Formats: sequence, structure tokens, C-alpha cells
Amino acid sequence: MSKQPRRREPSVAVIDIGSNSVRLVVYEALARSLVTVFNEKALCGLGREVQTTGLLTKDAVSKALVALKRFRALIRVMKVGKVFAIATAACRDAKNGPDFIAEAERICGVTIEILSGPREAKLSALGVISGVHKPNGVVGDLGGGSLELIDVRGNAVRKGVTLPLGSLALQDASQKSLKRAERIAQQLLSDSGPLKTARGRTFYAVGGTWRALARIHIIQSGHSLKVMHGYSISAAEALRFAQRLRVLAAANQLADIEVVADARRPLLAYAAVVLEYVIRIAKPKTIVFSTYGVREGLLYEQLPPEERAKDGLLCAAQNLNLLLSRSARHAEELIEWTDRLFRVAKVRETDEDRRLRRAACLMSDVGWRVHPDHRGEQTLSLIANANFGDVTHRDRAFMGLSVYYRYAGFSEQNEPPMSARELVTEALDERARLLGAAFRVAHLISAARPGVLPATHFRTEGRKLMLVFEHSLVDLVADRVGSRFKQLAKMVGRSGTIVLR
Repeated sequence: MSKQPRRREPSVAVIDIGSNSVRLVVYEALARSLVTVFNEKALCGLGREVQTTGLLTKDAVSKALVALKRFRALIRVMKVGKVFAIATAACRDAKNGPDFIAEAERICGVTIEILSGPREAKLSALGVISGVHKPNGVVGDLGGGSLELIDVRGNAVRKGVTLPLGSLALQDASQKSLKRAERIAQQLLSDSGPLKTARGRTFYAVGGTWRALARIHIIQSGHSLKVMHGYSISAAEALRFAQRLRVLAAANQLADIEVVADARRPLLAYAAVVLEYVIRIAKPKTIVFSTYGVREGLLYEQLPPEERAKDGLLCAAQNLNLLLSRSARHAEELIEWTDRLFRVAKVRETDEDRRLRRAACLMSDVGWRVHPDHRGEQTLSLIANANFGDVTHRDRAFMGLSVYYRYAGFSEQNEPPMSARELVTEALDERARLLGAAFRVAHLISAARPGVLPATHFRTEGRKLMLVFEHSLVDLVADRVGSRFKQLAKMVGRSGTIVLR
């Protein structure tokens, strides 16, 4: 009997009508680890003059409605299962916002939730919770019309606030004067409750214009990983960078920054002003940029509690395992096998070390279809640049390196790219080598087939580490297995021996 294909969950989409952009994002399914299958935005500038006129401009409304018609057509073509629609500051503040929303609902065929400021702040916090492992700090979501600030500790969020400091709103209220914008930002941020809790903690920067700042900083600093989510810099460096951008803006030199969309470039200086005064007033330790925000928070909110409680990184690794590995069950057995190895060999692990090891096990075979000469580098790139959250840049590099060593080995000719090694400490690189060596033994024994690793065990006698094969597996033992196991044992300070039971 042929195996039945796995039932596909219905896709889900979010139409996000923001003050600067109108966006459609379609996700593969409503899940703990979201997978984006389509993402398109139109920079309409709905909030461009709301602060001074109280109205959405006609041309912005026209652009937005045209974009929404296309989005509705795309949703039909893609046969999206469920559609959510939200609108933020410009629509809730403008006098003609209700008329625009009524027309937008007619076009989209769904009810549009106009988010209040506190509601928007909460969804931003939930987005960060869904995409950052155990967050602890203050989330700042900078849109075109407003800035939402909210304290987050683990899964707990406090009441958030909203301020009219979005990039378009600040440009409008200051009449395009950066000096005036500084005074407005300083005044409004000085009284912000959430910022008073941020001292020495992390500030999570959410929103398209702050992501644009991160993109510029990554390029200018030569950072080796071009992934926006989880990009982290010290608050002191972020302050210097924001000040440099303001100087460039005053000299009219931001127009040459090609990595940022034309429509967003004029807003960079205002985003930099807000970031500068957030840092001056809140005095956080670190700035972390998050691509997870309101949309992801909205979907995270829909999940049952047991799904929300899952580890997003492990869910993403499980998805890659199911899609790309030769045997999904073998990867699960590899987790148990390395659990036993590390326990018997007395390899010390923190909870975070164990979490990353298990995620790496799940992804240890995802490169098998690549040509053998390139499996190491290609899999390293896949894992380091994968579109998942709940992981730092350092952790991406560690997991990628562990699988790189599995494929490439440890000869001097096959050293990994420095761009990956510079993201980890020497100790973490050694741990990646150890895990890669374990993968090399396990995959050689089992040929990535399930049912083999559970029939092997570990024992120690003094400084000797033994790999014990049950009688049914004796024909799998060969010199190559022995030499690889000796290499592994040496990494944990032991001599290695194969034992047949």
C-alpha cells in the first residue's frame, strides 16, 4: 500500500495596513514556526500628513486601495485558507480613516481590525516573544505613524504605550526639521513609562525603517551574516551610528544609500533621531533588531497555549528535518544518541547548549542532496541564513559549523569560512567540532537509516570511552568507524575503543 501524503494545513495571510506601507504576507500554515511563502508591500505613505491635517491624503488612499485590490486577487489565486487584516496609527488617527477602512473592507472581503495603541504594542511584544528566545527588555515598534513601547520578560508583557513618533508622523510634525524632531522625540520619550525599565537590558527594535538602519549598519560594519533578524549591537555603537546618520542627513547625503528603498530613505534620519533618544533616555545595554512584530504576534496569539509553549527554533529545525533529511526519525534518534554520548563522556552542557545541540541534530542531514564537494559550505550557508527565529547570529553560526564539520571533516584544507568562525568564540567552535565529530561517527554507522543508533551504546572505563555494538550490528564495524570514533573520543579527553557485544 502506498504511503498517504502528509495532510497540508491551510495557509494563512495577514493584510497589514500601516502608516507607511501596505503589506500582504502569506504563511504556509498557522504554526509555532511560521514559514513565509509570499511577502509584498506597497509604500503608500498613508500617515504622511495625518499629524498636521488630520487626514489621509487622496493619493495615498488611492495607492493603498490599488494595492489592496491586487492583494485580494493574490489571495484568491493562492487559495489562502484564512485571512486576517489589521490597520494601525494612520487609520485610527485620521478623520477620514473610517471611510477608507470601509472601502478597504469592501475590496478585501474581510473585517479589518483597527488596532488601538496598547493593542498594537501588545501584538508587537507577542511577535518578539514568538521570534526571540526568552526575551528580556523593552520592545519598540517604530511604524510610519507611531512608536509602541512595551516591557517584555519571557512570556510576560506589561501594558504598552503609543507615541506619535513614527517616521512619517515625526517628519510631518517637525515640518521636516531634524532639530525640531529632536526636541519632539526628547520630550515625548522622557515621560515614557516602559523606557524607565530598560536600563541595562535589551531594546528590541521592530519596524521597517529600523530594519533599514540595521541593513546599513551590517553592510558598513562588514558583519559576515546578512540576516536582519537577531542582529545585535551594543547600545553605545547604535548611538554612534544613529548620530552619524543624522550628520549625513543634515549634509543631504542619505540619497546615495542604495540598500534602502527610495521612498524610505527620507525617513531614515527620523528613525535615527528616535533611536538616539531612546538610547539616551533608556540606557539599554544592547539593541537587537527583530523582523518579528505585529503580524507574527497576531498569529502567535491565535495558537493554543501548548503550541505557544513550544521552542520556535526546534519547531523550525523539525520542519527542515521533515522536508530535507533522508530520514526524519533518524534525526530524532541522533538526538537520543548524542544525549547518551554527552552524559557518559561527562560533557558539560547548559540548557542552551543542549537546545542548540538538539536543533543541530535535526538539521545534520539536510545537505545530503548537494554535491559531496560542496555539502559543508552549502549546508553551513543554509542553516546560518535560514528563515527562522528564536536564535542569535552566534547560534546560527554554531549550528551551521557543527554540520559543516560533519561533512567537511577537520583537515586544514577544509577549514570553514572565517565569516562563520568569527561569529563564535574559540570555545564554541571547539564544541561545534565535537558535535560535528559525533555526527561523522553516527552517520557513518547508520547511513542515516533509523533503527541503527539505538542498538549502539557508550561505556567508560577509566579514561577509556567505548562504543558498544549489539551483536546484530557487528558487520557494520570497520576501520573507518574505529578511526572516527577515536577522533571523537580524543576531543573529550579519552581514548576510544569499539566493543562488540
